Amino acid sequence: MRQRPSARLLVLSPAGRVLLFRFTHREGPLRGQDYWATPGGGLEDGETFEAAAVRELREETGIHIDSVDAPVSLREVALQLPDGECVLAVEQYFVIAADSETLSRDEWTECERQVIADHRWWSAAELAATSDTVWPEGLVEILTAAGRF
Repeated sequence: MRQRPSARLLVLSPAGRVLLFRFTHREGPLRGQDYWATPGGGLEDGETFEAAAVRELREETGIHIDSVDAPVSLREVALQLPDGECVLAVEQYFVIAADSETLSRDEWTECERQVIADHRWWSAAELAATSDTVWPEGLVEILTAAGRF
C-alpha cells in the first residue's frame, strides 16, 4: 500500500473554536460517505510537511502565513481516496491561530468544490456532543494535549 504523507490543519478561531469541513460524497468510490474533517492534504513532490501545511492552509481557507510550529500530533491510518485508491495516510497535525473566521474558497480544486459541502467552527463541547463522524478520531484530546482546548 502506497504511503501518502499529508499535512492536516487544526485551525483555531480567536474564540478558540476549531475549523472543520463537511465532506459529502455523492458519487464515485466514496459515494454516501458524509463526515467532518480538518483542512489539509497531501504533500507535493519534494515538499516538507511544514511547507504543505502553509500551502494547504492558503489553498483551502485563504489564510496566509509564513511558517508553522512543530506538529502537535502524528497519525497513520489506512484510507480510501476519492479516486478509489487505498493508501496509508501518514499525517502530521499543525495548529494554526486564525485572526478571524472568514474563509476564502478561491483556490479550491474542482474535487474540493464537489465534495466539501459546508464548514463550521466547533467548540470542544460541540465536538464532544456530536453524533456526526469527525476525523481525526480523538480531535478534542489532540487539541487538549496541545494546550488549545
